[in-house]
Amino acid sequence: MPLDFFSAFFVISKIYMNFFIPLVHPLLASVSGQGIIKPLGHHELLLLLLQLALLLLVSRGLGEFMRRIELPPVVGELLAGVLLGPSLFGLILPDLQAHIFPKSQIQSDLLSVVSWLGVLFLLIVTGIETDLNLILRKGRTALLISLGGIVVPFTTGFGLGWLIPEDFLANPSQRLVFCLFIATAMSISAVPVIAKVLMDLKLIRRDIGQVTLAAGMTDDTIGWILLSVVSGLATSGQFNFTTVISAVSGAVIFLGLALTVGRTIVDKILRWVDDTIGGSTAALSTVLILSLAAAALTHSLGIEAALGAFVMGILAGQSRRFSREAGHTLEMMTAGFLAPIFFASAGLKVNLLQLLEPQTFIIGMIVLAVACFGKFVGAYLGSRVGGLSHWEALAMGSGMNARGAMEIIVATIGLSLGVLSQQMYSIIVMVAIVTSLMAPPLLRWTLSKVVIDEEEAQRLQQEEHASRSFIKNIRRVLLPTRGGANVQLAAQLVGYLAQQNDLEITAFYATSDKKPNRKNPSAASVKETAFEEAFTAIAETLQLPDPETLQTKVESGSSKVDAILKEATKGYDLIVMGASEQRTRQSLFNLLVDRVVQESPCATLVVKSGLSERQGDFQIIDAHPIRHILVPTEGSEYSKNAVEVASTIAAQTGALVTLIHVISLPYSGYALYDQQTLAPAREMAQQIVEHQTEVGRLLGATVQDRILEGSSPEKTILKFARDEQVDLIVLGSSVRLATGRVFFGHRVDAILNRATCPVAVVSG
Repeated sequence: MPLDFFSAFFVISKIYMNFFIPLVHPLLASVSGQGIIKPLGHHELLLLLLQLALLLLVSRGLGEFMRRIELPPVVGELLAGVLLGPSLFGLILPDLQAHIFPKSQIQSDLLSVVSWLGVLFLLIVTGIETDLNLILRKGRTALLISLGGIVVPFTTGFGLGWLIPEDFLANPSQRLVFCLFIATAMSISAVPVIAKVLMDLKLIRRDIGQVTLAAGMTDDTIGWILLSVVSGLATSGQFNFTTVISAVSGAVIFLGLALTVGRTIVDKILRWVDDTIGGSTAALSTVLILSLAAAALTHSLGIEAALGAFVMGILAGQSRRFSREAGHTLEMMTAGFLAPIFFASAGLKVNLLQLLEPQTFIIGMIVLAVACFGKFVGAYLGSRVGGLSHWEALAMGSGMNARGAMEIIVATIGLSLGVLSQQMYSIIVMVAIVTSLMAPPLLRWTLSKVVIDEEEAQRLQQEEHASRSFIKNIRRVLLPTRGGANVQLAAQLVGYLAQQNDLEITAFYATSDKKPNRKNPSAASVKETAFEEAFTAIAETLQLPDPETLQTKVESGSSKVDAILKEATKGYDLIVMGASEQRTRQSLFNLLVDRVVQESPCATLVVKSGLSERQGDFQIIDAHPIRHILVPTEGSEYSKNAVEVASTIAAQTGALVTLIHVISLPYSGYALYDQQTLAPAREMAQQIVEHQTEVGRLLGATVQDRILEGSSPEKTILKFARDEQVDLIVLGSSVRLATGRVFFGHRVDAILNRATCPVAVVSG
């Protein structure tokens, strides 16, 4: 045995020496010839960490100070870089400033990488907050504003370039290229700065904010295409039409595919990640991967990398599976770290002392005036032609005038290509910072003069309500089904909800891992077809406008309840179940439904139709007519949830919603401050029903309210339901602690047991 081992080892060694070494030796020699790539040096890493810490400290500190004096934090973040640059820090402590921020290409590149991440992350967040439908509705206006914001500044900037003295030109023989570069720099807008200002001023959801973003992004895209043309001219001395055509066509094709096919692809990717992995961390990683890939794609096409990140943010925000928690995490990371670093680093290269030289100061003021004039006039004219008012047009000019770091990037490219002198570089960077600092107060002033029309006011009110709404924040619904009558009625209600909201519904058939009954050989075959019949019944009952919003799943567990609860942990917002009459003393609905309600990780809606369930009965029932919905309310958050569910159903069916509040008798129990009267109780009840009536009307329902009195609230409610021929009662309640069964309170129990019409119970 030892001899065999050593013989085999000897043969392998010979093969290694005679075959493998000669094969890999040239490759090893080639790699060693290129030199070993060294890791990031200790000193470079130390400086980067110091730079980030100092930039973040000063930018966030100044940002919070600006917030205290009611200015947007981005103003302080932009000023932070100027203060840490040669203008102040370099003037007071020149040696220390030069040591922390050395004029080193490697060090500058390291900080630029973090800054670019700030740009991309900020535009991803901006894209998530962007209302694509609103932009498409305002597309003509945004395009006209963008064209005005490009043509006029480009023309005035080109003319300015011919008038600037030769002392400010890096190469006087290339005056044409210089003029084109100045014209392009004047045309650029800074979407990241605009977006941050709109966020700080809480204007991003306003019509004017969305149009500004759309116009700014269009403006930037055209500007970067112009920059690629001018850069090609500066490099080769002649126009490169191939570059122009490829950039324009690439931008059009990218936007066309992204907003059509891309929307479906992104939604399916996020859905697959959510189903396979789940959790907000996976969703966040997926959005970042897609956004960075899209940014790389647009950059490779010769257009702005930020465009890809912005568009991908829009598509992610529109997906049903985009995690709100992931979006919040991304926003916090951007606002708390990356965006301040980006804005602060933009001002590091500005030396205000150079601009104080008389000739440079005069030229700088002229360039600043021409830049502001061109943007304001261009955006104003485009806005007026697009149908905006005088003050709205001025607001558009105020927003579009901000250049920010985008113009600084343009200036850096011009300096590196030898088109701009150091003086002109400082002037353009000064223009970028000053126009960005001008934008917040000008926007605040001009928008204070803009009167919000009724349509926009209603949209903003609905969005504000939707942000706090129970029903509007439901995107995914789990519908466990066996195909019977009660779950079909539940599916009918879900179908009405889906008509009013963009829902993704999963019909779920749960099975048990227990072995089938061997005494009944046909049981297995029946089980195999049962889920198909159940899904068919649900699909026909739902009547969804888009069949793709319905998914079907068959899963098994140690019990049916365990299978349902395991599926419920995968990011669902609502579980909807039908409650059969097969209840026991130990349950409110039945043992399965009770346990799901008790242990559910999300809200539940249980529908009790009053119809009998027979095992294996998959006959499709007729739709239950819903003309009148009753919602008992006591003013709690759970009651409001029930009002929202009922109102959403009523908005689809045209049913009347009646909100009822019952004042218990005797009235002495309701006496307030020793006043033996029902007046305070009635006043309180009126406030409750009026508030929740407004909630229902905002959802598009016809709502009336009734205040009744009775010694037994549940009997009063049931009598009203019988007398008024109510078709559906919707109750809102929380699950109370009880042993072995669901307990919503004696009042809910009584209504569930004695109502002659279907009852739906919403629990948070």
